[in-house]
Amino acid sequence: MRTIGHFIDGTETTGQSGQFQDVFNPATGDVQARVALADAADLEAAVASAAAAQPKWAATNPQRRARVFFNFVALINRDMDELAQLLSAEHGKTVEDSKGDIQRGLEVAEFVAGAPHLLKGEFTDGAGPAIDMYSMRQPVGIGAGITPFNFPAMIPLWMLSPAIAAGNAFILKPSERDPSVPVKLAQLAIEAGLPKGILNVVHGGKSVVDGILDHPAIGGISFVGSTPIARYVYGRAAAEGKRVQAFGGAKNHMIIMPDADMDKAADALMGAGFGSAGERCMAVSVAVPVGAETADRIIAALKPRIEKLKVGPATDASSEMGPVITKASQDRIKHLIGKGVEQGAELVVDGRGFSLQGYENGYFVGPTLFDRVTAEMDIYKEEIFGPVLSVVRSQSYEEALKLTMDNPYGNGTAIFTRDGDAARDFAARVNVGMVGINVPVPVPLAYHSFGGWKASAFGDLNQHGMDAIKFWTRTKTVTARWPSGIKDGAEFQMPTMK
Repeated sequence: MRTIGHFIDGTETTGQSGQFQDVFNPATGDVQARVALADAADLEAAVASAAAAQPKWAATNPQRRARVFFNFVALINRDMDELAQLLSAEHGKTVEDSKGDIQRGLEVAEFVAGAPHLLKGEFTDGAGPAIDMYSMRQPVGIGAGITPFNFPAMIPLWMLSPAIAAGNAFILKPSERDPSVPVKLAQLAIEAGLPKGILNVVHGGKSVVDGILDHPAIGGISFVGSTPIARYVYGRAAAEGKRVQAFGGAKNHMIIMPDADMDKAADALMGAGFGSAGERCMAVSVAVPVGAETADRIIAALKPRIEKLKVGPATDASSEMGPVITKASQDRIKHLIGKGVEQGAELVVDGRGFSLQGYENGYFVGPTLFDRVTAEMDIYKEEIFGPVLSVVRSQSYEEALKLTMDNPYGNGTAIFTRDGDAARDFAARVNVGMVGINVPVPVPLAYHSFGGWKASAFGDLNQHGMDAIKFWTRTKTVTARWPSGIKDGAEFQMPTMK
């Protein structure tokens, strides 16, 4: 059986703990590999490797660091098919979806190849009498990323690329459910010219996470996962004086106005609700049609589309949706569907009974559609993280907007309309971090920043874009005056430019 190790100091290793965890094929339920789990000694080895390598990397000029990312991008493109197949085998998403996962991460690696420009400071000539003032962006030192199972390529690349381009060393703790791609990316980074020790990968559970949060040598931490864990990570690491960005759960709403193109809105909901089996923090899980006629029309458009959706393993090129990640996830999703029925929602399409010949032990849940959901129901309140779309009917635009704004999560939202005034008002007023106008999954491109509001994010700076460069660097401001500009005698008053 294949064994997936840690990646420490440029070498794959099973470490010192002697502990392993099974890695399953979600389509079959079979064990396909085992992954090594780190102990404190393994984490310490990764930190020691990073600490030894980081000063020289930080002293390397930004253009030379950028060249490593040009090479890294080329190597990922070279191995795109292999990476996608590996990702799909462990996660379960379709191969095309896996390529999209890799591509969106790759775009951040492309963006940080512009590090020489991104890292420039500011300069003021003559800020005062014979005084110049300038700022520098310097690396935090050692950063760490704790990433979820649902994007095993994209989110690690979102974190490690800006951190490393800025001159930091980086320790990645990916999900142990689909660990192969993060290790492969670290190997490609070495092939691209990254020095050993600058990128280390360790696998493990809570003890490893806590070790990262508490380690005095780690200066910055980026996390993506559920809201309770994001809140925990933020609180514990911030208490240790670290800078932290912690991104949590979501309950993303898509408002459908009466003037919207219903076919386009239905197509958007299909992709946004059921792509990757709904296991996306930016998935649309709540559709909010405005008016009874709009609701009836969107349900009528969705039902036949859902019933025709091709569910199957990633090995079937015709599959449009794969299984969920684990048996526990499958059971939880089915339980929540049952709760929706118990609490009075109208079950339009029931995915609980889905079964596929030859894959009876796979973790499949068919696409599920509820109508007449209310804000008091569990299927509305909880982040299901599965292929379940809830329709909450609203009588007016203001009611739909209020529903979105009152939700405790604030990751993404969208409105489908032909009315520019409504779209502009929605974008200006809604208290959500990422907004789509006729775009169902408004994930910003690499040169903008990704991040939610409210209980979806903890910390002040977002992922990728300039926010990431700011997060992974500290600003140092220098005020300089040379002897010819210094007056004789001590000055005891507060310096001013008066």
